[in-house]
Amino acid sequence: MTDKAVKYTQKQELIAKFSNALGHPVRVAILELLSKQSCCFHGDMADELPIANSTLSQHLKVLKEAGLIQGEITPPKTKYCINKENWQLAKGLLISFLD
Repeated sequence: MTDKAVKYTQKQELIAKFSNALGHPVRVAILELLSKQSCCFHGDMADELPIANSTLSQHLKVLKEAGLIQGEITPPKTKYCINKENWQLAKGLLISFLD
C-alpha cells in the first residue's frame, strides 16, 4: 500500500475553514446578527439567541478562530464584529467554488 501525502491548496484550506465555521445554524445566526450592525456585545447576543451563554462563547470562539469575526475585550464586556477583510475573502472564495 502506498503512502500518499495529501496536499491541499491554500484556496481549498480556506474554503474548508470558512465552511466549517458556517456549519452550524447558531453560527449562521450570529453572523446574520453581526452583519446587521457595526458591533455587538456578548451579553446582547446572549439575549437575542436561544442558547446558553457558555454555548454562545464556544460558537463565537469557532467564528473568531476562522477569522470571520473579531472581538475587542474591555472587561467585563467583549464586543464582537464582522472581520470585513476575511468576510470578503470568504464570500469570494465560496462564490468562486459554487460557480
